Amino acid sequence: MTTNMGSLDRGVRILVGLALIAWALGFVPGYAANAWGWIGLIPLGTSLLGWCPLYTVLGVSTCGRRA
Repeated sequence: MTTNMGSLDRGVRILVGLALIAWALGFVPGYAANAWGWIGLIPLGTSLLGWCPLYTVLGVSTCGRRA
């Protein structure tokens, strides 16, 4: 399993994942807790691994150019 995510992609996924999990736990003011927020585990997990299975299927890599 090779890394196919760049640092910007990983950072955005971490922020989105944490925000969705916060929503699931009811920490987002003005919004009720919602079970759909647990979907945030997916972007959080893929960012921590640095590998996205969908990117592999589509042949996408955001790592940048390799020398």
